[in-house]
Amino acid sequence: MYLPRAFAEDDLAGLDWLLARDPFVTLVSSGTDGLPFASHLPVLHSRQDGSVLLEGHWARPNPQAAHAGPALAIVHGPHHYISPEWYPDKAQAARVPTWNYAVAHLYGTLEPFDDEDALGSIVERLGVRFEAQVGGSWRYDHADPRERSQLRGIVGFRFQAGRIELKFKLNQHHPDATLAGAVAGLQRQPGERASEVAALMAARLAARAPG
Repeated sequence: MYLPRAFAEDDLAGLDWLLARDPFVTLVSSGTDGLPFASHLPVLHSRQDGSVLLEGHWARPNPQAAHAGPALAIVHGPHHYISPEWYPDKAQAARVPTWNYAVAHLYGTLEPFDDEDALGSIVERLGVRFEAQVGGSWRYDHADPRERSQLRGIVGFRFQAGRIELKFKLNQHHPDATLAGAVAGLQRQPGERASEVAALMAARLAARAPG
């Protein structure tokens, strides 16, 4: 990923926030034809210091389920168009449009598995993670042979991240007044996406303030 120093984040709390916000990642590996192959999957994540683990599963017919080795996981964050109309110096500095966003690229190693107990654990924990969000109460029952038999249709994976790139492109390289103008412009836009980007930018503006 192209990662100018101004937009690079070192604090892995930013990754935790991205994955808590949207744990539906893009998982990219090399296909059998040598071209990139991508799957779009919900994941569970855990972090201990700098060690990050993603867990999930594929449908068994997915060709990526046969891949063990290097892979890239892309974690998607909020993004929004930024109009030069929002900058107080738009005329003097000949400002142009841009797009602000937060994203993470995790480079690591995929380890597929099809152990029944491990697969049951993944399905159970995914259910616990996401059912609450929709007010549901479904729980995987490993003791039910009907549910356990459905595990034959999936392959689990563990993805251990070896290198993590966090990019928060939020006008950090602009003067305070320009950054504040963009924040105000986003705050006038409808939708959660605009407010999320505005909040990220406002936090960086506040961090510049002395004392």
